[in-house]
Amino acid sequence: MASTQAQSERKRRSGSTRRTSRPLIGITTSDHKSFLAWWCDWISVWRAGGRPLRISPARPLRRPVDGLIIGGGDDIGAQRYGGEMQLDVRIDPARDELELELLARYLPERIPILGICRGAQIINIHCGGSLIEDIQTTYRHIRNRRMVLPRKRIEIEPFSQLADILNRRYCHVNSLHHQAVDRPGDGLKVVAHDRDDLVQAIESDRHPFLIGVQWHPEFLLFSRSQQRLIRALVDAARLGAATPRQSPGDDGRSLDRSDDHLQ
Repeated sequence: MASTQAQSERKRRSGSTRRTSRPLIGITTSDHKSFLAWWCDWISVWRAGGRPLRISPARPLRRPVDGLIIGGGDDIGAQRYGGEMQLDVRIDPARDELELELLARYLPERIPILGICRGAQIINIHCGGSLIEDIQTTYRHIRNRRMVLPRKRIEIEPFSQLADILNRRYCHVNSLHHQAVDRPGDGLKVVAHDRDDLVQAIESDRHPFLIGVQWHPEFLLFSRSQQRLIRALVDAARLGAATPRQSPGDDGRSLDRSDDHLQ
């Protein structure tokens, strides 16, 4: 019976994708995200050929998605990675829980996943990695300036999936974060860093498309290279929507968490 239901679901998803040619891309946000920020998410995915679906604690996921973007936002609760509680930052525990459970659900299915800023950090935490809790406090010599325009130069590792997608070794990105990936989690590797040697991107060597970037490509609508990153996710989702999903079994920590509330 379960096998029949799974086959029916695959046929439904495949047929829907062929009809619309727009895979369904879930995008996690907070409940208080501004309209302008969400519009940037929406237009980036739509321009890339996907159908954006907003996911937040107040808008939990009700149907399967073909790809997932873990978006930027508030700090992640320090208890999630063994950090020290800070009273001067805004956190969103309900969103932390939602995104960790989405990763637990979809990593074993091997759908394409892109983490943006906070999203890269929560992917790293889910895989057992750690964070720099506050760049300015930890590295006082670093001038961590916030900038929405692409003025920070980063270096990308050659032969990485990210370098292949962006088709370059160096690029300029924006910077809106005060935390960063410290130790990469299981199965993740650092594939980009800035001039201060802070991690700017991670990717998986076990998953066909699991990338986390510390910047916000969705805000760089005028940048062809940055929009290629969104398009690569959508293209991978379109391809995967017509392919039977892999059953959970070999994705390590991603199988340790429960996703009961998503059923």
